[in-house]
Amino acid sequence: MQFLLALVVVGPLVGAVAALLPAPPGLKGRSPDQAVLRHGVTVTGVIFLATLVLAAGFDHDHPSKMQATTDISWIPALDVRIHLGIDGISLPLLVLTALLTFLCALYSYFKLPEGPSPKAFVALILVLESGTLATFAVLDLILFFLAFEMVLIPMYFLIARWGGAGRQAAAWKFILYTLLGSVVMLLGLLLIGLKSGTFDMVALATDNGRGLTTSVQVTAVLAIGIGLAVKTPMWPLHSWLPDAHTAAPTVGSVLLAGVLLKMGTYGFVRILLPVAPDGMHTFAPYLAAFAVAGIVYGSLACLALARPGAKGDLKRLIAYSSVGHMGFVLLGIASMTPTGVNGALFANIAHGLITGLLFFLVGAVKDRYGTADLDTLAGATGAALYGRAPRLGGLLAFAAVASLGLPGLAGFWGEMLALFGAFDPAAGLSRPAFLTFMSIAAFGTLLTAAYLLIVVRRVCMGANRDEPRAIADVQSYEFAAWTPLAALTVLAGLWPAVLLGLTDPAVQKLLAGGKS
Repeated sequence: MQFLLALVVVGPLVGAVAALLPAPPGLKGRSPDQAVLRHGVTVTGVIFLATLVLAAGFDHDHPSKMQATTDISWIPALDVRIHLGIDGISLPLLVLTALLTFLCALYSYFKLPEGPSPKAFVALILVLESGTLATFAVLDLILFFLAFEMVLIPMYFLIARWGGAGRQAAAWKFILYTLLGSVVMLLGLLLIGLKSGTFDMVALATDNGRGLTTSVQVTAVLAIGIGLAVKTPMWPLHSWLPDAHTAAPTVGSVLLAGVLLKMGTYGFVRILLPVAPDGMHTFAPYLAAFAVAGIVYGSLACLALARPGAKGDLKRLIAYSSVGHMGFVLLGIASMTPTGVNGALFANIAHGLITGLLFFLVGAVKDRYGTADLDTLAGATGAALYGRAPRLGGLLAFAAVASLGLPGLAGFWGEMLALFGAFDPAAGLSRPAFLTFMSIAAFGTLLTAAYLLIVVRRVCMGANRDEPRAIADVQSYEFAAWTPLAALTVLAGLWPAVLLGLTDPAVQKLLAGGKS
C-alpha cells in the first residue's frame, strides 16, 4: 500500500519525463504523435488502476485512520518530512483525480486540441496529475504548498498554447491571481509551522490549535484562507475563472473544474479546520457570507448569459455556475459541523463528476457547431440537439438536471447537507446569521434551476430550420469518456452512503482534534 501511494504520486511525473523522450518506451503507433498520445493513455490508466487498488485495499472499517503512510525525513533543520497518507477524506479525491485525468487522456487520443507538439501536451497533463494527486496525499505543510503550486505552470501552458480565443490574457490572469494568492498562503503556512514547531499536518491536527494562540490562528486563517479562496474560487476572487474556462481546451476545462478547484476547499478541510479552529471560528460567518454571495452572484451571472441577445458563451456560463456550486461547498465548511463538512466533501466530488461531464459535452457541441455562443446555437443554426443528435442532447440535459441538484443524482446530496449544516451551525456561531445564509443559498438553488433549464430549452429543444446542418451524434470514444461520469453521478445520487461512509468518520475525527 505504501508503494502504491508513492507510485500514484510520482508515477505521472516519471511518465511526463518519458513522454519527452524521442520515442516513449515500449509503445508504438502509426506516427510519433500517436505513440506519445498512447503513452499518455497508458500512464494515466495505470495510475487510475493503482488508485482503484488503493481503494480496494483501504481499511473501510477505519476510514479516519491515515493509511498507506510514508514518513521520511527530508529537511531535518526545519523538520520537513516526505509524509504521505490517505484517509476517508482524501481517498475519494485521489480516485476522482485519477479518473478524470485518464478520461481526458483517452479523449485527447482521439480529439487532440490544436496546438504545439503532442509530446509537450501529454507531459503537461501528467505533471498536472502528479501535482494534484500529491496535494491530496501529502501530510506536510511545506510539501502541500509545493504540490499546490506544481499544478500552476502546466495549466498555464495548457491554456496559453492549446486554448482558444483570448488564451494569452486568460492564462496570464490565471497565473497572476493564483500566484499572488499562494504567496500570502505560504506566509500563513510558515507562521503555523514556526509557531507550533512542526509542519506535520497529522501532529498539528491532533494538537487542534492548542499550541497556537488565538491571534496566530486568526492571522494564519486569513493568510492561508486567501490563497485557498483564490483557487476555490470564492467570490469576489473568482474573476480569473470564467476567462480561463472560456479560453482553455476541453480537457483543460474538465481538469480545471473537476480537479483543481477541489484543492482549495480541501485545504480548508485538511488544514484550517483542525489546525486553527479558533481562527476558523472567527472567520466562519464571513466565509459563509462570501459563500452565499457567490451562490447568488454565480446564478445571476448565468441567467444573464442565458437570456436571448446576451451573446453568452456556454463554456463561460458553466464556469460561472462553478462559482455558485463551490459556494455551497464553502457554506458547508463554514458551518464547522460534521453535517456541513460532509456535505462540502460530497458536493466537491459531485461537482467534479457533473461539471467535468458538462465541459466534455459543451466542448463536443462547440466542435460540431464551431461555436459555443448560445444565441448562435439557438438562433440561425437551430441547434435542436434532441432532433439532430439525440444522445448528445440527452446527455447534455442529464448533466444539466444533475447540476441543478435533482434528487436521485449526485448534485442533490452535497447541497442539501450543506444547507442542513448552516441550519444548525457549530456552537458559538450565530444561528440567526446562518439561518439567513441558508435561506439565501436555498433561493440560489431556484436560480440555478432556472438558468440550466433555459440552457436546455434553447440548445436542445430549439426548432430545426429548413435544410438543417447535419452533425454527428455521440462517437464511440466520447461514449467511453463520458459514460463513467454519468454512471457515477447516478450511483452517488442513489447510494450516497458509499461516499459518506468514508468521509464521516474522518470528518468526525478531524473536528474532534484527531481523537477517534
